[in-house]
Amino acid sequence: MNIILMLLPAVAWGILPLAVERINGRPVNQIFGTAVGTLLVSFIVYAVIHPTISLASFILAAFAGGFWIIGQLGQYTAYHEIGVSQTMPISTGLQLIGTSLIGVFLFGEWASSNAKIFGVIGILLLIIGISLTAVHDRKMQQSKNSSQTKTLIMLFLTTFGFLVYNAIPKAMATSGLAIFLPESVGMVIAVLIYISATHQPKVLREKASWQSLLAGIIFSFAAITYILSVRDNGVNSAFVVSQLSVVISTIGGMVFLHEKKSHRELSFTLIGLFLIVIGAITTTII
Repeated sequence: MNIILMLLPAVAWGILPLAVERINGRPVNQIFGTAVGTLLVSFIVYAVIHPTISLASFILAAFAGGFWIIGQLGQYTAYHEIGVSQTMPISTGLQLIGTSLIGVFLFGEWASSNAKIFGVIGILLLIIGISLTAVHDRKMQQSKNSSQTKTLIMLFLTTFGFLVYNAIPKAMATSGLAIFLPESVGMVIAVLIYISATHQPKVLREKASWQSLLAGIIFSFAAITYILSVRDNGVNSAFVVSQLSVVISTIGGMVFLHEKKSHRELSFTLIGLFLIVIGAITTTII
């Protein structure tokens, strides 16, 4: 049962990008639906377990959810621009590198010399893996190369949102399912602020926005099963296995979304995926 519980988050997070891209909508539709869907599930979770949380922790968790929107919106935008099969390994690798460095500098992780050595090796593997998955044939047009570069810069910058989302719970006394509701409240507030700031009120009425509730349900399932897996299997095991989601989403993008890659690109992508998974293991189990 514990093995199944470890695999469920990876499967859910792996199919999330595929489900999102099957919905005929824009990133703003997708992020709205994801946030609202997550909020609805969080109400159910709260009604079942009745967790207790202080006002200060509630506010901090809500801020974490708001920053998650920044990262996820960047990811959804990249799906449209460069495809799921290229976005996910790059985004996952950047998150792993950033989260590892935050753990070292803010929370004193990798205290021993061996931990530092393996940690640096893991980060180098992640960097190499990311670089390989970003390889494209030179025959691409210059305009496409320019567009890809802009998208990768955007993805790099918005990853900051994911890093804050992952870091805040580490600094809190309260964690687990207790912060699920306040995080989802922060998600919805952040999405509504974004929609208002970008003058897109019609998003609230568009069919694609409400179809994207499915994405929120899938995300919630992944998040809940991950929290339960951490409880039963420990942080390291649960985290490392959850990173297999990048393999599912990348290969799924090519198979189910028909994202085309040349033989050379495919070879580099598969090698890069392997290095990213090994890098994740190396930076976590030390």
